[in-house]
Amino acid sequence: MPAFHSRDLRNGRYSQEGHYYLLTAVTLQRRPVFSDFTAARICINSFRLQDEEGAVRSLAFVVMPDHFHWLVELLESDLAAVMRAVKGQSARLINASVGTSGTLWQRGYHDRGLRQDQDLVAAARYLVANPLRAALVENLWLYPHWDAVWVEGKE
Repeated sequence: MPAFHSRDLRNGRYSQEGHYYLLTAVTLQRRPVFSDFTAARICINSFRLQDEEGAVRSLAFVVMPDHFHWLVELLESDLAAVMRAVKGQSARLINASVGTSGTLWQRGYHDRGLRQDQDLVAAARYLVANPLRAALVENLWLYPHWDAVWVEGKE
């Protein structure tokens, strides 16, 4: 069996406006960069900027110590541009905040397209429950780095 490389994630990648995607990106060498509260908030603000710019509509996200999961509706952009913007902006700002330089993210990202008829709420629930499954908290409300539009008052 041939070796798998992160560049292979790009093979066959297709993104379409108006469709829903679950996106995942991992830090280089799985360093727990987002154990730092400020770094996690910078990453989340990078998501929000993509919303404000009209590239996506964020439905749910969770930022774990060494990766994130983000459920979006793609609007006026493509996945590669959105992920380039999020990873680039967050890396620059995190490096500036801690006085470092260099690569923050592993190359590439994982995306999974969700069919229109799939239960988006169920996908979001599974996504935001990651801190519970990883035993980071016993109660999801105690984990500060997640959100979903279905939380009361959001939608």
